[in-house]
Amino acid sequence: MQERQIMNQEDMRRALARVAHEILERNRGAEDLVIVGIHTGGVHLARRIAANLAEFEGVEVPVATLDVNLYRDDIRGRAQVKLQPTEIPMGIQGKRVILVDDVLYTGRTVRAAMDALVDLGRPQQIQLAILLDRGHRELPIRADYVGQNLPTAIHERVKVRLMETDGTDEVALIFEDELEDGQDSLESSDSDDANE
Repeated sequence: MQERQIMNQEDMRRALARVAHEILERNRGAEDLVIVGIHTGGVHLARRIAANLAEFEGVEVPVATLDVNLYRDDIRGRAQVKLQPTEIPMGIQGKRVILVDDVLYTGRTVRAAMDALVDLGRPQQIQLAILLDRGHRELPIRADYVGQNLPTAIHERVKVRLMETDGTDEVALIFEDELEDGQDSLESSDSDDANE
């Protein structure tokens, strides 16, 4: 297995700042916004986007966290599902929700997140902000805000490392040097949050 760095700390900082500016531009400010980070990768990114919004607009945008595991349609066969707390103390009724995750892959995590949000209230609008879009959608889902587009092979994995959890900020593409029998691997990487 080899790794190739796709984004470094400065690339990530710029991408998240650009996403925050795009959110402000599209929504004509920060009024009625709620930033919701999907556990686990989206939570820290949501907080960073909210910090950028506060810096650019001078307004604190509430940040919430969302666990989508109970809403997933692909959890069968997983040995154990680890649940994280969903914390949305401000409510989302009538709000413009910016859903944040680290990687957009099949779209299943985002679909589960939208189902969970609708069970918690009826937002005026749900928008999607992603650090990295790697393609390979199984569902018709598209991000409104993308830090970087990176077409990948189906057998490659994307690993997002964050200062808050890994001590560094970077995005890496993980791939095999050569497959033993010269054939393409048809096996998808494990479905952790970094690849969905």
